[in-house]
Amino acid sequence: MKKIIAIQSNKLNEINIETDTTFLLALEAQKKGYQIIWYETKDLNLINSKIYINGIKVRFFDRKKNFYKILSFVKFNLDEAKFVLIRQNPPFNMDYINSTHFLNNLKSTRIINDPTAVRNVSEKFFSTRFLKYMPETIITKNIKQIISFKKKHKKIVIKPIHGYAGKNILFFEKKVKVDYLKKYIKKFDHVMVQRYLEKVKDGDKRVFIINGKVKGAIRRLPKKGSILSNISQGGVAIKTKLNLRELKISKLVAKSLKKENIFFAGIDLVGGYLIGDINVTSPTGLPQYRNLTNINLAQFFWKEVEKLK
Repeated sequence: MKKIIAIQSNKLNEINIETDTTFLLALEAQKKGYQIIWYETKDLNLINSKIYINGIKVRFFDRKKNFYKILSFVKFNLDEAKFVLIRQNPPFNMDYINSTHFLNNLKSTRIINDPTAVRNVSEKFFSTRFLKYMPETIITKNIKQIISFKKKHKKIVIKPIHGYAGKNILFFEKKVKVDYLKKYIKKFDHVMVQRYLEKVKDGDKRVFIINGKVKGAIRRLPKKGSILSNISQGGVAIKTKLNLRELKISKLVAKSLKKENIFFAGIDLVGGYLIGDINVTSPTGLPQYRNLTNINLAQFFWKEVEKLK
């Protein structure tokens, strides 16, 4: 088998090389002698029981301008790749789910993260296995239940079950706007509702989990006037360490994820609480961690991948 890695992601020209974890993983793979074939979900085809892609053979460069070169356009049997990386961004919709079904047909290629695991590990629902380490949390689409929860906890945060990147998050401090909430529920269906944590003003900690091991974390500070720490929402990464409670929670989640066959994940903590975001679809933050610590976890990633049987 040739040393080829196929990466299922978004458009090449959407890459932000300063923040893109996939770009960092691709660069490190090239250093190890792998060729990169890039494709999107629209490029997947099942023909004669084989999975073919209409992909792009590409070379990446560690520079700000002209950071990639398209070598050729190829029709490629994914079973001829050594590894496939699932790295496209959410939303986790039917297109995303269908892509995992395509990949389940591969016979000899290792897929990171495992497509069945990506389907089964709901990024919000999975966190409820650890409710004792979370702020008070309910999942519902019942307006009365949400209002009752608000009366009890005064300040609440509401998140779509399949939300991502800090989008569409509601914060209710005063009276709940029932009409607005009804429209929100109609659009997003079941939602996660949590007691608001005052510590969110100090940011969150994104923890990196690779092959069941807790490998580091960054602290993300929200911009002024915001409760959202996501880099895509204007958050700024700074160097941090995990305290004993945070490390305990992270190790428990890491152990559980490994059992579920999730190789690479990111979890978020605020004030010593797991806040219900366990990112398994396209974990981010490795470039920020490298810039802050001079530790390139992409190297550890590939070292661990190549040890898999």
